[in-house]
Amino acid sequence: MSLWDRMRGGAAGGGVRRTASAGDSAHLMAWTRARVGVEAFVEPRTMVTETTVLLVAKDGEWTRRRVDGPSAARKLARSLGIPIYDVQLLGYPQRMRDYDARQRVLRDRDRRRELGAP
Repeated sequence: MSLWDRMRGGAAGGGVRRTASAGDSAHLMAWTRARVGVEAFVEPRTMVTETTVLLVAKDGEWTRRRVDGPSAARKLARSLGIPIYDVQLLGYPQRMRDYDARQRVLRDRDRRRELGAP
């Protein structure tokens, strides 16, 4: 099977696209219960990944896991009592980007300390 066949979901032997698992759902539920102000963002299916749901907490911390389509993401959000948005319509929240930037600064600072730099 060629790389192109695998990316398309290939006729011979199926594709490499991984689907959602019970572990994905369990992670999303536990993560939401442990944080404040969580919102869900549905991300569309791609060539290699099924539909995903991105959870973003009030402080910008986030996690992403696969779900069995947009309807499963909405059902999960309803069961958790959190709002859900389409990332293609709203985009990613600024607090998520800010969180990532803060984490990068902390990682860089820790690396410099490990190397003995000021």
